Amino acid sequence: MFILKQGKTKFMYFGSTASQAIAKGALVALSSGRLIPAANDTDPSLIVGVIRHAITSASAEYATAGTPVEVEVPIQKNVVWTADVTTDAALTNTDQGEYMDLTTDDTGDAVDTSVSTLDTVQCVGFISATKGLFVLNIGPDYGLNA
Repeated sequence: MFILKQGKTKFMYFGSTASQAIAKGALVALSSGRLIPAANDTDPSLIVGVIRHAITSASAEYATAGTPVEVEVPIQKNVVWTADVTTDAALTNTDQGEYMDLTTDDTGDAVDTSVSTLDTVQCVGFISATKGLFVLNIGPDYGLNA
């Protein structure tokens, strides 16, 4: 789960994808103009921000494509987020400054410290082996931080 720690964001609404569950606090991207959870292979330039509320099979957003869904979007560079780290590769103090990707379970809600193919996030702080502080390397300026 990604939770805002520091920086400026705003809330924007994007259309949901029918039959697409997304966990609260997951990074989300646009595909054909609709929200999907960001996967480990999602081009970071397509990621728009962090979804505020979960979409489950019981949600109206799940049943109907295009239903507006609230997303927290960073509006300045270097907004810091607290995020979970996969238990497969523990975060360490020496990971600070390193770029990493999202986990391979493709839910958009955790970081994998062992992969840096797309450099979706940069670690800027160590909290524990399973939690850290990250800056998102996303949106139209993707790659300018790397």
